[in-house]
Amino acid sequence: MPGRVVLAMSGGVDSSAAAVLLRRQGYEVVGLFMRTGVEDHGSSHADRKKGCCSAVDAGDARRVADRLDIPFHALDFEAEFGRVIDYFAAEYARGRTPNPCVVCNTWLKFGQLWAFGRQLGADHIATGHYARIVNGSELHKGLDPDKDQSYVLHGIRREVLPHLLFPVGGYTKPEIRVIAREAGLLGVADKPDSVEICFVPGGDHTAVVRQRRPEVATAGIIREKDGTILGEHDGIDRFTVGQRKGLGVAAGRKRFVLELLPERNEVVVGDAEDLLAGGLVASGVNWLMDEPAGPLPCSAKIRYRHAGVPATVTALLGGGAVVRFAEPQPAVTPGQAVAFYAGSRVLGGGWIERAAE
Repeated sequence: MPGRVVLAMSGGVDSSAAAVLLRRQGYEVVGLFMRTGVEDHGSSHADRKKGCCSAVDAGDARRVADRLDIPFHALDFEAEFGRVIDYFAAEYARGRTPNPCVVCNTWLKFGQLWAFGRQLGADHIATGHYARIVNGSELHKGLDPDKDQSYVLHGIRREVLPHLLFPVGGYTKPEIRVIAREAGLLGVADKPDSVEICFVPGGDHTAVVRQRRPEVATAGIIREKDGTILGEHDGIDRFTVGQRKGLGVAAGRKRFVLELLPERNEVVVGDAEDLLAGGLVASGVNWLMDEPAGPLPCSAKIRYRHAGVPATVTALLGGGAVVRFAEPQPAVTPGQAVAFYAGSRVLGGGWIERAAE
């Protein structure tokens, strides 16, 4: 027998199909649902696009476990998940654009999940992410380019990689839905994908941010690079670098957010070409290989839907790195993650502190 595996079950089709695939491979599967305290904001699968961590999802996950006859646990992670939401609000208050999925995966799913797995004597932990483990300890992209989630997994501790399984990573999304249907999991086979941050209903993050950091709801100015004042705003948390729509000013031509200055409560705007940067400085870099001794050629991905571009990354003392792009890139956004690739392999990643020339 391959051994025991603890599978994070979200109630969605991906983790449900992962359970089917693991059973086929002979694993002893234990299902785990992480209760985060996130409330439902819809009454059915059809009108909810979150598909993650709510009470409805917990019920779906339990029904899948019952159907597949695997043990199932629902554990309370509300306090731990509160740290993720605190981080989210704090980043916006600093004039940065957070990526809570990276933080949730690093802190919660692959931190707490592995801790729980060890308590149960598990050999592995698994999730429904579209990624792959190759050669026993290398993190690679999922085979479906439209669903690849390796970018949000770069923060996983290197020592956990040999214990990870990503059963759906070698399939396309349509194939995964077929696997779920053939296994009789009709309740989740056609469940909508999660397309929103699970604790931000409707996609409006300002209510969440201002509940935890009310000081951000402070009026300030929107200005050009040269200091020309274009208007006012009611809080810098409404803006992100690269934003064009919803600026609330009329400048006579397209304006883009270039910079957020929280210490002065200012939003600086300019032309699209002003967004171009030759590189970036990152902090909190997590290497999934031996830290390079010199400049390392790679492909750098600076946001989830970014295709990745040729670059070199140089490690710095203290866990930072400098990235130089082969061609300037637009909207290098502080607070977002940067991930480094060699082909399909994830070499590591960190947090964007600032753009660089």
